[in-house]
Amino acid sequence: MIHRLRWWIGGLLLASTVINYLDRQTLSLLAPFLKVQYHWTNTDYAAIVIAFRIAYSIGQSACGRLMDRIGSRRGLTLTVAWYSLVSLLTSLASGFWSFAGMRFLLGAGESGNWPAAIKVVGEWFPRQERALATALFDSGSSLGGAIAPFIVLGIYFRWGWRPAVMVPGTLGFLWLFCWRGLYHPLESHPRLSTEERQLITAVSADESFPLERTAKTPWLGLLRLRQTWAIVASKAFTDPVWFFVTDWFPIYLVAKGINLRSSLLAIWIPFLATDAGNFFSGWLSGVLIRRGWSLAAARKAFIIGGGIGVLLLIPTIFTANVYLITALFALSTFSYGCFTTIANVLPADLFENASVASVSGIGNTGAGLCTIVASLLIGVVSDARHTALLHSFDPILIVAGLLPFIGMIVVLFLLREPKQAVHVL
Repeated sequence: MIHRLRWWIGGLLLASTVINYLDRQTLSLLAPFLKVQYHWTNTDYAAIVIAFRIAYSIGQSACGRLMDRIGSRRGLTLTVAWYSLVSLLTSLASGFWSFAGMRFLLGAGESGNWPAAIKVVGEWFPRQERALATALFDSGSSLGGAIAPFIVLGIYFRWGWRPAVMVPGTLGFLWLFCWRGLYHPLESHPRLSTEERQLITAVSADESFPLERTAKTPWLGLLRLRQTWAIVASKAFTDPVWFFVTDWFPIYLVAKGINLRSSLLAIWIPFLATDAGNFFSGWLSGVLIRRGWSLAAARKAFIIGGGIGVLLLIPTIFTANVYLITALFALSTFSYGCFTTIANVLPADLFENASVASVSGIGNTGAGLCTIVASLLIGVVSDARHTALLHSFDPILIVAGLLPFIGMIVVLFLLREPKQAVHVL
């Protein structure tokens, strides 16, 4: 029963992430049409994206601390209710400023999902299962992105953009009923016996990633640890690439001369490939641990593979063939999926559960700030190159391919195995 219950909880986290990403993908999918309707430039669109990112980045750390203080059950209830309401109200937007304001409010609400989900994984899953559990909920980002074109564009082409942006909000309120009914904290869940709780909370003897004792450590104390900065680097060098795919991929395809109406598969495949990378790394990492690999080795193998694989974005600058572009993006996002699963599970691997959401939030805030800068540069550079009659996104793809490779090197340096554990007093 215990095994079944925790994977039901994992399924709820997956559903939350799917809705979360379906919600944020509506704008990127509708952007090529809204740009024409409201006369936005790429720089205007980037500013709207940045409004979301500012709130999302600040909210990551704030919500991470909130989840550690009030718990994931109440924390996710508050944040999901918030962004679901904002999603419904976005249908009232009528131009640049109202869209930017709604996206800011949406980012504030959606920022609680990842810190809370990592905290739940740390509570409910033993170390050898955490990567797969993380892959399960994190795959919701690519699954949500994969199904969004069929839902959002299908509604848009028939009824317009306003009904399209309301769908995720409705789904969010339905999800809340399931969450409140099934999820309770581990220590008070009515369906668990004392023996079952002890089985989940048993500490592994693997010290290749020593567990930081940080139950009462403030933010500044967490920021003194190189483990925290490894988590920041693992997100900061990869998330901007992912958000380029989620926020700009339809515009990128249009810039390549590809028709969106006849190329839904091109939008869908990279998200599916990311899902495959999530599950592949989560499953195989657990298998390697059960076969005797240290926790550190099993995690670092996919950091290396992911950092190298995303380099395949660079060759896309040499072709306008939609099938080749789709294949290269699929291989790159598969590699990204391997890397990001490990990046997301590192807080639960390296820290006690009392600080997991806080550390996850810090990492995601760092990633969010880098993504804000990247979004601004993407808008400015693509507009400048379009004006100069050059291929708009070529230098952007080169940088996007190189960033995770650099991040791989930084993370491996920061996670080099210490001679002894460092403890925060």
